[in-house]
Amino acid sequence: MPSPSDIVLLPDAGPLITLAYADALDLLFKPGWNVSLVDMVLHEVTRNETPTSRKLGQWAQDRQLAVLPTRTFLHYQQTLATATPKKAHLGELAIQEAMNDFALAEPPKTGVFLFEDHKIARASFLLPANCRKVSTRAYLLFLEQKGWLESAMAIERRAIQAGRAFSELRFPPQ
Repeated sequence: MPSPSDIVLLPDAGPLITLAYADALDLLFKPGWNVSLVDMVLHEVTRNETPTSRKLGQWAQDRQLAVLPTRTFLHYQQTLATATPKKAHLGELAIQEAMNDFALAEPPKTGVFLFEDHKIARASFLLPANCRKVSTRAYLLFLEQKGWLESAMAIERRAIQAGRAFSELRFPPQ
């Protein structure tokens, strides 16, 4: 079993946005895991002016988060020069790329993919054996069960009250 400092949490855009709405981004650090962002996800959450884009960019900068470079983002940037690149699911592809790199590292790194998109919950999102995927709700419940968070429901409620349209799908299903 890896120690907490050997685990890397890679949040997708959805959980970052939800936690930003709830003013709860630092909950990502509660388990003692390393938190990194893939370059494509950071770009997704900061490229347009949104209610959370500045907060997320500033948070990543203030916490000096590692930003993992990916071929997915490089391809996206190169395509921008000549055409309108596809944008859908590029963050997830970049995370999957980073997790595959974790599996090839010596020793392999343990990755936790934090997602919110209900399509990922149902899809066969291929992860190496050393990596896991967990939904935002399941993560918040995990923190609550460990005693690191008083109420997962309160965080969810705070995000919704601040304007976040939070997925109704529960993963894993209850």
